[in-house]
Amino acid sequence: MEVLEESIYDHPKYYDLVFGADIAAETQFILDCADSFLTRKPKLFFEPACGTGRLMASLNRKGYATCGLDLNEKAVKFCNQRLERAGFKPTAIVADMCDFSPADFRSALGKAKTSKAEGPACVAFNTINSFRHVNSEAAARGHLRSMASMVRRGGIYLLGVHLTPTKVPPSETESWSARRGNLAINTHMWTINRDKNKRMERFGIRFDVHTPSRSFRINDELHLRSYTPAQMNRLIAADGQWECLATYDFAYDMDDPIQVDASTEDVVYVLQNKG
Repeated sequence: MEVLEESIYDHPKYYDLVFGADIAAETQFILDCADSFLTRKPKLFFEPACGTGRLMASLNRKGYATCGLDLNEKAVKFCNQRLERAGFKPTAIVADMCDFSPADFRSALGKAKTSKAEGPACVAFNTINSFRHVNSEAAARGHLRSMASMVRRGGIYLLGVHLTPTKVPPSETESWSARRGNLAINTHMWTINRDKNKRMERFGIRFDVHTPSRSFRINDELHLRSYTPAQMNRLIAADGQWECLATYDFAYDMDDPIQVDASTEDVVYVLQNKG
């Protein structure tokens, strides 16, 4: 099999298929959280690390305005093209999720395209662990400060994180498959190394891509910052800007909130901007 040693993020078409299985459940969860934790109907939804824009497009189709940002230019291009094909305005920009403000949207998009994308957002979401690409405490706090500038007072930020449990062994491997038409991808992810002192974890990930005319593998390595439940709590409380209203697992069941403890791994934190 042909092997490409490349970033999975530089292949947005394949990334979108691999991580797109839960779009309906994630979208409904986001809307349910808005209904449960906001005092008025949301006007703008914002996604840092928006990637291919699968959730932005889903929310647009339900009649909501969205905007997003990502560092990867190929992903942002894919996202904006997806929005335009569906008849929506292209509201994703290339920016650093640890250092941005509503002004970046005004500069990149211009008022001629959309005024709503300037912010402030009512709901922000980052549901599939992208936050762990932020590789230092200072950068993580910068992210939360930037988010506070983009989310209005009383608004919420749904932050999904895969925690490192301290009372049970962490998960080491994960495999799944996805298909769309004649495109099929088998994905495998495994732990290479965990450095508890530096709080960095290295994971291997591969896409085995199969089309009618070609089969090939994309190999990549992810470097993610680790968080125990206690470390995550300290980060959220650090600047006094955010309050945790509730926590859920990745089943996205509003009727079944969880209590995070030393054995918890997958968590969505519902954070409210205290202003």
